[in-house]
This record gives sequence, structure tokens and C-alpha cells, in this order.
Amino acid sequence: MDTQLDFVYPAGALYTPGAEGIVKQVKELTRFADANGITLISTADAHSENDPEFREWKPHCVIGTTGQQKVAATLLKDPVVLTTAPDRLTGVEADVASTSQIIVQKQKIDCFTNPNLKPLLNLLKADRFVVYGVLTEFCVRAAMFGLLEMGFRVEAVTDAINSFDPERGSSFIRQFQAGGGKLTTVKQVTG
Repeated sequence: MDTQLDFVYPAGALYTPGAEGIVKQVKELTRFADANGITLISTADAHSENDPEFREWKPHCVIGTTGQQKVAATLLKDPVVLTTAPDRLTGVEADVASTSQIIVQKQKIDCFTNPNLKPLLNLLKADRFVVYGVLTEFCVRAAMFGLLEMGFRVEAVTDAINSFDPERGSSFIRQFQAGGGKLTTVKQVTG
């Protein structure tokens, strides 16, 4: 989730203190997925220069800027980018089925605001989703709860997520567990 330079490193526009500390774990999970033929669904903020979200948050992840780029450790070769344009999935089903990584762009916190995400998930027919990245109480939370609402088995990798506010992040993790979500660690996923 949203492992972009603007969120992960101190020079980023919306740096999350300590986020760079999960890069090693995120890299390990990403490489594990690639080595085991697991499709990696990544999210990426993709804002215009005057995005309405900037009324609430300072400008970040503007398309084409360095800050919008994914951390190199979270990228696989030749990912398919799924924009928010309606019906973007139509015509690229074969690309999606044969790629190792799909980057789902979004302009809002909730990745499910991309109208192509639910059709993508239905196309992939996955039985389990393992969620990690930044920020626990915003984008990670939206993904975890959205996946649960769709009826999927969802696990949060506790040592590969980061929060602005650790107490608030922990509160959402407890809500996630109460809603049927499971917790795991990098070692449990890759072991």
C-alpha cells in the first residue's frame, strides 16, 4: 500500500516518521511474491497538481514527480498500471493475468475508489490477501476493511506497516481483528 517516496522517506512531502524502517520487510515480501508466482497488487496515489485532496492534505504524489514514484524495493519488472479511468480493465485482462505486479492508481485514501479495483479482484480470483505498507490508519485500513467487506481472507503484516499515530493504528488493527481479519508477520508469510 502506497510505498511511495513522498510517504516513506524523510524528504517526502507527507513523510511518515519511521516508514523507511519497513522498507527491508516490504522488499522481502515483494521478492517472495515474485519468486512464488504471487500477483502483487500495489497501490499508488496519483494526484493532479490541484487535486481536491490537497484541501485536506498538503500536496503529495503528484503524477510525474519524484515523490510519486514507488520505492524501488517495492517494484517488479514491467508492472501493469491500472488508472482510475472507467473500464480501464477492459482490453488489458490478458496483461493483468500474465503480470507479476499491478499498480492500482488512486486519487483518494480508499483504493476502492478506483472503479477498476473490484473487477480486478474478481478477475484474479485470489483466496487470500496479505496487506502491508503505509499508512495503517488511512490507506492500509481502507484496503483491509474493503477486502473484508468483499468476503476475502485478509491478513495484515504487522511488521511491514507503519502509522502516523501508532495508538490510532493499533486501534484500527484491533477493529480489523474483530471484523475477521488476521495478523501475520514477514517471517510467517515468507517462512
